[in-house]
Amino acid sequence: MTLQQLEYIVALDTHRHFVTAARHCFVTQATLSMMIRKLEDELGVRLFDRSRQPVAPTPIGVALVAQARLVLQEARRLTELVSEEQGTVSGELRLGVIPTLAPYLLPRFLPALMSDYPALQVRVTEANTGELIERLEAHTLDVALLATPLERPTLTELPLFYERFYVYAAPEEKLPRKGPIHPDDIDLDRLWLLSEGHCLRTQVLQLCGGQSGPRRLAFETGSLEMLLRLIDTQ
Repeated sequence: MTLQQLEYIVALDTHRHFVTAARHCFVTQATLSMMIRKLEDELGVRLFDRSRQPVAPTPIGVALVAQARLVLQEARRLTELVSEEQGTVSGELRLGVIPTLAPYLLPRFLPALMSDYPALQVRVTEANTGELIERLEAHTLDVALLATPLERPTLTELPLFYERFYVYAAPEEKLPRKGPIHPDDIDLDRLWLLSEGHCLRTQVLQLCGGQSGPRRLAFETGSLEMLLRLIDTQ
C-alpha cells in the first residue's frame, strides 16, 4: 500500500470516473485502474463497484476512502512541519468560500497572501454552504469562509466579523426611510432572493418568518450583483 494508491482511490471517489480521475492524477487510465486493482487485491476487498455508472464506492470502500483522506492529510502535514521549521510556508491551502463573500473578501487578502508566501499554493473553491460543509467533513477542503453559526460538531468555527442586514430597494418601495426596517414591513411576494442552497436566502427567510420565499416571482440566481442590477431597473 502506497500514498500514491491512496491518492488514486481518493481521486476516483471524487470524480466517479476513471478517465477524469486519471487526468487529475496525471497518469493514464490504465495505470490508475491497475494500481487501484492492486490495492484491492492486497486488502482482499473491492473498493469500487465498477458495474455502476458513475463508478461508486462499495460500503467498505466508503470507509477506506475516508481513512485515506485522513492519511493523505497527515502526510501533507509532515512536509508542512519541515517548512515551518525552516521558516517557510509551503504546500497547498484548499480554501472554500460562499459566493456571497467571494467577490468582496478574496480581493482583500488573497493577493497579499500569495505575495507574502510565494511557496504556498492556494486552491479556491466557490460553492454554496452545504457543498462546502460536505467538503470540509470529507477533508477535501482545509478551511472555508462561511456564514455562521453552523453548529456542526465535526467543524471548528472561528468568527472573523459580524455584519448587519440591509435592505436594497427601489425608491418607490413603501418602506421606512429612517430608522430600522422591521421584518413585518417587507412583503415576501416582492422580495428578491438568492437561489435555494445559499445561506443568505435561508437567513433572510428565517428573519422574515417565511419558509418558501416569494410566490409570484420564479427567478433564481447565485449572484448578489445580479439582484442589485435588477432592482436598479425597476
